[in-house]
Amino acid sequence: MTEHRVKFAALFDAEVRPHNERFRAAVAVTRGEDVLDVGCGTGESTREAARASVTGTVLGVDVSEAAIATASERGEATFAVADAQTHPFPAARFDVALSRFGSMFFPDPPAAFSNIARALRPGGRVVLLVWQQRDRNEWYSVLHDALAPGTTAPPAGSHFSLGHPERTRALLERAGFTGVEFTEVREPVCYGPDTATAVEFTLGLKDAKELLAGQDEDAAVDRLRTAFTAHETPDGVFLGSKAWIVTALSRA
Repeated sequence: MTEHRVKFAALFDAEVRPHNERFRAAVAVTRGEDVLDVGCGTGESTREAARASVTGTVLGVDVSEAAIATASERGEATFAVADAQTHPFPAARFDVALSRFGSMFFPDPPAAFSNIARALRPGGRVVLLVWQQRDRNEWYSVLHDALAPGTTAPPAGSHFSLGHPERTRALLERAGFTGVEFTEVREPVCYGPDTATAVEFTLGLKDAKELLAGQDEDAAVDRLRTAFTAHETPDGVFLGSKAWIVTALSRA
């Protein structure tokens, strides 16, 4: 997690709050369950799991030292800097593995999901929240049209890597999961309480930096400000999005 993500941690959580409510209901942690949160960031989803589990063990892992430091300061669960692709989790240790907008970033998805499957007890469940394909997400098209109008978008980033259901299903099945299901989530994402915050937040994102390459930055930022103003409401700046909640069970 970059310094930008840590700085805007509260905004990142607010950005996907409606998604998170759906996700939390899908994960449905119950008392006493042992939970692994992969790509936990600053730990909001980990802490929610800990409150639901009460007596279970809840571990949040992320490759970002800065994010884990912030998560650890807030407490309520155990946090560790770890790469889910290679970390030696105890075999058959967890009842649930969850990842809220984190699993898309695995450099080696087969290795990561195989490792997660080994860490789950037989019949344990994995629950992922991931973006659908890029062309289905208004938030990206608004950024592209404002920052680099008339240009061909660069190759889709890793945050869309699990957006194709059949490819993701095959990936999970090869890793040791069964009963893979997809539930669509159509909720707006909040880019900030006002246009000024939304602009500052967006300009630190990787997508925005890629789109700005070779552009007149001042003109592009002006267009972005205009686009966000058009989407500003009394409750914040909202753009449309489509995501998947992906669920599966580890093979017995």
